[in-house]
Amino acid sequence: MSERAVLEVIALDAEDAVAAQAGGADRLELITDMAADGLTPPVEVFAAIRAAVGLRLRVMLRLADGFAAGDVDRLVRAARALRSAGAEEFVLGFLDAEGGPDLAAVERIVAELDGCPWTFHRALDHSADRDALRKQLDGMPGLDTYLTAGSAAGVDEGLPVLLAEAARGGEQGYEQQLLVGGGLRLDHVPALRAAGIDAFHIGGAARPEGWTGPVSAQAVREWRRVLDEGRGH
Repeated sequence: MSERAVLEVIALDAEDAVAAQAGGADRLELITDMAADGLTPPVEVFAAIRAAVGLRLRVMLRLADGFAAGDVDRLVRAARALRSAGAEEFVLGFLDAEGGPDLAAVERIVAELDGCPWTFHRALDHSADRDALRKQLDGMPGLDTYLTAGSAAGVDEGLPVLLAEAARGGEQGYEQQLLVGGGLRLDHVPALRAAGIDAFHIGGAARPEGWTGPVSAQAVREWRRVLDEGRGH
């Protein structure tokens, strides 16, 4: 575990982005409307954040709460507009009515991304069969990360699943990086780092005032410190 762990922070605007960068974040997930668990931000917001920080930016592609794709044409247009504005990394994930991956929707959107790296988000935690979903998405162009808590209920319940999946790294469907997020706390970090997990995603944990307040550079700095302490152990 000599490598620096990736710390990804949710940002709603340029103010959040600047604070996250100051605190030591490696990457941002850009969203709007946290009340709906994160939707696609306006192109103007992406552009403002891109101008404000030098961090890697992963932009959410999601139109409504839940994990149904909805209007795929709109998603494709959103992806095209963001790509035109300079977006190079994305976050998406859609399930069908049976709880499997909506391959038709994912394939159409991924085709628009033209090889850009992307994260399959916590739709994984709401799927009917995690292992089957991973194998169905295996080989999808650009897919390099799964954002997961191990359970729809969060990391507290999902920790055994996360540790088991980390142990399968490199198997078919498990080559992607595990990005742990969803009720993640600092006290979860030692066990996750010991299992070789090297990517962490925080939202509310970076906001001492809650979602009505901005990202705190100090809060992000504390996460950076704890993650970096895990190196070399």
